[in-house]
Amino acid sequence: MTSTATAPTDAADRALKARHRALWASGDYPAVAIDLIPTLGATLVDALDLRPGQRVLDVGAGSGNASVPAAATGATVVASDLTPELFGPGRAAAAERGVEIDWVEADAENLPFDDASFDVVFSCVGAMFAPRHQAVADELVRVTRPGGRIGMINWTPQGFIGQLFATMKPYAPPPPPGASPAPLWGDEQHVRALFGDRVDLTVRRDTIVMDHSPTPLEFREYWKRNYGPTIAVYAANAADPQRSADLDRDFLDLLTRANTSTTRGTTAYPAEYLLVTATRRAA
Repeated sequence: MTSTATAPTDAADRALKARHRALWASGDYPAVAIDLIPTLGATLVDALDLRPGQRVLDVGAGSGNASVPAAATGATVVASDLTPELFGPGRAAAAERGVEIDWVEADAENLPFDDASFDVVFSCVGAMFAPRHQAVADELVRVTRPGGRIGMINWTPQGFIGQLFATMKPYAPPPPPGASPAPLWGDEQHVRALFGDRVDLTVRRDTIVMDHSPTPLEFREYWKRNYGPTIAVYAANAADPQRSADLDRDFLDLLTRANTSTTRGTTAYPAEYLLVTATRRAA
């Protein structure tokens, strides 16, 4: 096995990955995936036209919102994630669906798999949160066989989730050296630059509507309870009541402005994403 990524050997990088693992283990991301984006994984699987017997890798699989529908096609699925704490709910979902999945702890920037070992490699709003985008793109290509398929769903910078991260950014700790903002994965030109001429790539934009909470205020509290990045930003400001109050205000302002529902007691947030599909070219 060879890798174009730099292995996480130094203390700073190990500490960074430990923080990322703790971030995504906090709250209840499996609930977020079920409550807010229940069809997104199946959308990616359908776009890739998976077939029985194909060897498939899900990178940043979380609790398996894409791995489970992939396995239901008859493909042989490996679900990988930096945060194995999320695998328990994923195993339960797979058992309920009657499918088998191999769950593997893995860093998207340094995947523990051989070159060209998968027919299809995909990630549904998962790998986009690894800090070093080029390393991730290199790894996705490396483990895909020539002629194999790569697929991603990534939140766009201008969409609802991109705006959510922009709202939190002034209150968040500075990013580590070399890190890129996650929503850049939703920018077509950025994605094309990352993959270069190693793939034939197509993209399209679409939205999924998040309509879980009856009011913007309750939706804000939902994010604060359940979503790791939001929990981390609030924790970083916990010692400063004024900054916490300012964050509350700005977050609620975003949710009030972005709500497209006109029916009292309901909310609707169209969240834009970029659907990326690519075929790895022969070397």
